[in-house]
Amino acid sequence: MTLNISDSVLEGLRIPEAEIAPRLRTELAIALYAQGALSLGKAAELAEMNRMVFGETVGQRGIARHYGDAELAQDLAYARSE
Repeated sequence: MTLNISDSVLEGLRIPEAEIAPRLRTELAIALYAQGALSLGKAAELAEMNRMVFGETVGQRGIARHYGDAELAQDLAYARSE
């Protein structure tokens, strides 16, 4: 999937050019996680961060962690694979 952003919007960003793509991925991942549209693991994947770093980023933003049965199962599976 490709997201097209107009040149005028890109020029209006107050972000160094080299940081635009990763920053937008991170901001989108955080927003979708906060809305409950993505799990922590999938949001971290979108942001191209490991789950711990993404979880810390979410916490720094004051966003409550969503932790239910699905996340518990995912964490247990992850812990057993290492």
